[in-house]
Amino acid sequence: DAEQALTADGSFLKDHQSIKFTIEGHCDSRGSEEYNMGLGDKRATAAKSFLTNAGISADRISTISYGKGKPVCTDESESCWQQNRRAHLSYGASN
Repeated sequence: DAEQALTADGSFLKDHQSIKFTIEGHCDSRGSEEYNMGLGDKRATAAKSFLTNAGISADRISTISYGKGKPVCTDESESCWQQNRRAHLSYGASN
């Protein structure tokens, strides 16, 4: 469940204030590149909004859409497509 995962991420991030991170929006392989880039952006932005509403400072968060460009699964099946529809947090320590 995405909400549970983001809630756990939010708890971790509250305890680690020096971490800046990127939310990557990903989509499955169906649809045009343009459509999926927009959908990935929408997914990343929704995750950012959830985390900022949970008290994480927006200046710690950047977003990027990879659309269908970085799949975790390449099979053509619903279970694979579902794995590829995600917002992934990529962490890096700030200076």
